Amino acid sequence: MDRLDAMSTLLAVATAGSLSAAARQTGTPLATVSRKISDLESHLKAKLLHRSNRRLEPTDAGLAYIESCRRILDDIDEAERTASGEYRAPRGALSIAAPIVFGRLHVLPSVAAFLTAFPDIDIRLCLADRLTDLIEEHIDIALRIGALPDSSLYATRIGALRRTICASPAYFDRAGIPRTPADLANHACITFEGLMSPTEWTLGSGKTQITVPIRSRLTVTTAEAAVDAASAGLGIARILSYQAAREIRNGSLIVALQDFEPEPWPVHLLYLGGRMLPIKVRAFLDFATPRLRDSLAAVTF
Repeated sequence: MDRLDAMSTLLAVATAGSLSAAARQTGTPLATVSRKISDLESHLKAKLLHRSNRRLEPTDAGLAYIESCRRILDDIDEAERTASGEYRAPRGALSIAAPIVFGRLHVLPSVAAFLTAFPDIDIRLCLADRLTDLIEEHIDIALRIGALPDSSLYATRIGALRRTICASPAYFDRAGIPRTPADLANHACITFEGLMSPTEWTLGSGKTQITVPIRSRLTVTTAEAAVDAASAGLGIARILSYQAAREIRNGSLIVALQDFEPEPWPVHLLYLGGRMLPIKVRAFLDFATPRLRDSLAAVTF
């Protein structure tokens, strides 16, 4: 038995959560993955994984062994990177994911500056308004807006974003400015397809949280469309602060119900951790984090 290969397989299974997912991600036949785990358990004379119909969970012995495997393989990776010269100069391909509008307005400028500073690194910037799976989609770094679930991913916080309710001065002149969340029931609202309810909005936070009915006169699929529609006087939109910072500053949109805004959403850069990051990932994090923090601070109002 190749013990290092078996350790790598065990880590893949523990990360993916199932034998079949690990087999797909590593391009290894399912039977081979299962055999390697069985051979490792036989060699150790210990059960490493609890098997169920839906998911694999490490045993107590498995948790300790998996962490040891991670350290051992990290040390080997570090030695190989050092020998190959990776730690002398960042190089290679880097894949970064971000929401569409945030990525275009804030991530892309940092990417452009990074490419100039690091000519041996190529970047694939994936812009999509959905949660990306870093492992399955081979993403090195993902920008995530919102609360983070517990996971094996590492996170660097770069700021926070308000969730604002706004409309054009012309609309508020015509329909009046809502003073309480209940007033929204009497207004035309603009909603996002798939991202928020077309019939109700929840405002406030904690014990002061309240859900109120709304009437969605227009449903859109992008933040840009919501901002444009609100600026044109079609109704009230609920958007993240950065998405309409320019319009709010120039007066084409006015924020309402500020006292009822939920807690701001945190913004993080997520990445697969370990004691040793590939230098290309560490280089981007070190380069982009202060720039993104400054960029977010500039759209806080």
